[in-house]
Amino acid sequence: MSELKKRVRAFVVSNFLLGDDNGFAEDASFLELGIIDSTGVLELVAFLQQDFGIRVEDQELTPDNLDSVSSVVSFVERKLSASGQNS
Repeated sequence: MSELKKRVRAFVVSNFLLGDDNGFAEDASFLELGIIDSTGVLELVAFLQQDFGIRVEDQELTPDNLDSVSSVVSFVERKLSASGQNS
């Protein structure tokens, strides 16, 4: 598991699952499982912007980018690559 994936998963588990990693799949939908709601998405975005130094634009606030560990990791990797940063 990549360091980026570990950091994203750890944030989700710590902030939305009260530290109980129930083994949800990396591609499982946060919204469908009730892990993250709309307010939680804003918390996730704040974490990504602060921790990874990326800017998440309003038009990027989509399930394709932010609805699972896998989609978040892919999104952050694309943003870092576009800005020339490394995770």
